[in-house]
Amino acid sequence: MNNTIVKTPWKDYLGDVPMHLDYFEGSMFEAVEAVAKQYPNYIAFNFMGKATTYRTMVREIENCAKALKTIGVREGDKVTIAMPNCPQAIYMFYAVNLVGGIANMIHPLSAEKEIEFYLNESESVTAITLDQFYHKFERIRENTKVINIIIASVKDALSKPIKAGYMLTEGRKIAKIPEDAPVIMWKDFMRLSRACFYKTYKVRRMGDDPAVILYSGGTTGTTKGIVLTNKNFNAIAAQIIATNQMFRPGDRMLSAMPLFHGFGLGVCIHSMLANGGRCILIPRFTAKSYAKQIVKYRCNFIAGVPTLYEALLRLPSMNGADLSSLKGVFSGGDSLSIELKKKFDKFLYDHNATVQVREGYGTTETVTACCLTPTHMFKEGSIGLPFPDTYIKIVEPGTENEVPYGTEGEILLAGPTVMKEYMKHPEETAQTLRAHADGLTWVYTGDLGVMDEQGFIYFRGRAKRMIISSGYNVYPGQIENILDAHDAVQMSCVIGVPDPYKMQKVKAFVKLKDGAAATEQTKQDILSYCAKHVAKYAMPYDIEFRDEMPKTLVGKVAYRVLEEEELAKLKAAEQGENK
Repeated sequence: MNNTIVKTPWKDYLGDVPMHLDYFEGSMFEAVEAVAKQYPNYIAFNFMGKATTYRTMVREIENCAKALKTIGVREGDKVTIAMPNCPQAIYMFYAVNLVGGIANMIHPLSAEKEIEFYLNESESVTAITLDQFYHKFERIRENTKVINIIIASVKDALSKPIKAGYMLTEGRKIAKIPEDAPVIMWKDFMRLSRACFYKTYKVRRMGDDPAVILYSGGTTGTTKGIVLTNKNFNAIAAQIIATNQMFRPGDRMLSAMPLFHGFGLGVCIHSMLANGGRCILIPRFTAKSYAKQIVKYRCNFIAGVPTLYEALLRLPSMNGADLSSLKGVFSGGDSLSIELKKKFDKFLYDHNATVQVREGYGTTETVTACCLTPTHMFKEGSIGLPFPDTYIKIVEPGTENEVPYGTEGEILLAGPTVMKEYMKHPEETAQTLRAHADGLTWVYTGDLGVMDEQGFIYFRGRAKRMIISSGYNVYPGQIENILDAHDAVQMSCVIGVPDPYKMQKVKAFVKLKDGAAATEQTKQDILSYCAKHVAKYAMPYDIEFRDEMPKTLVGKVAYRVLEEEELAKLKAAEQGENK
C-alpha cells in the first residue's frame, strides 16, 4: 500500500491508540481456544443465573463440533443458526468454525418465507433453532436442502431453580413438537459426540477463509448475504481492545445486542471471548431485562442502539442504580442525536458513572464498527476516528474523487474487517468493493458524511433508502415488493415515521386495485398476509389507503412527499396538545 496517497489526518489525535496492530491469522475458534488456555477458570459467559468457564465452554464447543461431524457436516458446509443469545448458539457458532463450516446467522423471529430464502440462498445443510420456532422451519423445510434440524431449548441451559420457574411460565406457551418430528433434540445431538470416530474432526482454517454470513440490504436494499472471514472477526476483536485500553480480562460485557447482527456477534461476543472478557447473555432483549443485568452483574461495558438508551432514561427501576462499574458505553446502529447524548451523559453522571456515551459507526460489510469516539477527545455530533489499520475517505458519491475537509460526500472504508463478498452477487460486490490507486480495496457505503481536518467523521445520513426501527435496518423496497404481490394491491409505498421510542416505525400507503374495498377488513387481510412474509420488527404498524400516490417528475412514487405529510401531521398534533 502506498501510504503517501492515503490521507490520515487523525494520526495525531488517537491518544494512546496505535495506528497499526498485528492480527491473528488463524480461525475464530483458535483465537478463543488460546484465551481459554490462558484463563481456563475465568467465566466466559453468564446465562440466566448460570456461569460457564472458558474451560467448560471450549469442551462443549469441541463436543458440538464432533456431533456436527457425526451428522455429516463437512468443510465449507453452511449451517444456519437462528437463535437468541444463549449458550447453545455460542457453542454452535464456534463448533461450525472448528469443523471448517460457515455459520449462516439469521434472526429467529424472521417470517417463514424469509427463513426459506436464507436457507436456500446459503444452501445450508443443517439448521439449529429453538423449540418455539420449530413449526416455522417445519412448514418450509421441504422447499430447502436442509438435511438436519437441531432443536435447542432455553430450559436446557438453565440452572435447576430457574428451570422450574421457566417451565411454569414461558415453557408452557411453547407448542409441543410431535414425537415423530424429523429433528434432533439438542441433548441427543450433543450425545452424538461420543460416536465421533474422526480423529480429524478439527479442520484447519486460515484468516482469509470464509467463516460467517450476515445479512444486510447492501447498497441497493435487496437482502444479500455478506461473507465475512476469520480475520475480519479476529481483527475487530483486536481493534476493540486497542481502542479501549481500560479493558482487562474478566471484564463484563452486557451482550444484549443479537448475535445475528454484526454489532452483537463481533463486539459483544467475539471481541470479549477472544480477549478473556465475560459475556452477560440476554436472550430476550427488553430495556427492563437490560437494566436489571447491568446492575446485577456490575457490567463494565455496555453497547446499544439509541432507542435502548432512550428507554433506560424512562425506567423507574434505574432510580438510584449504581453505574460506577462502567468503563465503556457505546452507541451504534443508528445516529445518536446530540440531545439524547446530553441527556444520557447526565443520566450516567447522576448514577455515579465516570464515563460518557461514545458513538461509533460501521456497516455489516465491515463486520460492524470501524470508527469510534476516542476516550480523551469528543466533538459534538461526531462518530469519532477510524480504528487501527482502518482508513476512511469522503468522496463525491460513486467516484474516487475526494472532497475537501468539511464537505459532504460518500463515506468509503478500507481495512482488515472488509468483507470477502456479497454471496452470489458478483455484480453488486464489484460495485461495492473497489480497488483504488492507493492499493486499498474500499467499501462504498452509500452513506453520507463529512471529515474535518483532524480526521473526525460526521455522519450525515443514508444515501440509500432505509428505515431504522429499534436499531434494525428495514428496506422499504422489500416490503413494497411483498405488498404489491397481494391480490388487492395495485401499488404501495413504505416510509419511516418518527417515533419517540423506536426512532422510526414503519407505515405503508396502498393504492388498491379496482373492485377492492378500502375497508378495515381489507387492511387486516393485508396485514396478516404481511406477517407471513415480513419479520416482526419490519411490520407496518398501519396501512393507509390512497386513491392516488404522489409522483415524482419521472413517474416514481414520491415517498419524500408522504414523509413530509406525516411529519406535518405529527407537528400539528403536538401543537394541538400544547395549546
